[in-house]
Amino acid sequence: MPLYEFHCDDCDRDFEDLVPYGTETLPCPSCGGGRVRRRVSVCGFSVGGKMTTTASSASCTGCSATSCSGCGTATRR
Repeated sequence: MPLYEFHCDDCDRDFEDLVPYGTETLPCPSCGGGRVRRRVSVCGFSVGGKMTTTASSASCTGCSATSCSGCGTATRR
């Protein structure tokens, strides 16, 4: 099962949970609220010592590319 990130609008908390693929929402583990939405996750991985990131429709600060693969730069963490 994939790990997804969620945000609860009732208590304004973020949390992660292992849920079946395609799960869009679930009750908040902190407050039990139902106004929970899945967040877009950013994935980071290392290939040959160079840090690479992926994100759907996001770009780096100050970068005009629509994805990190567009400019070829990444931030090392």
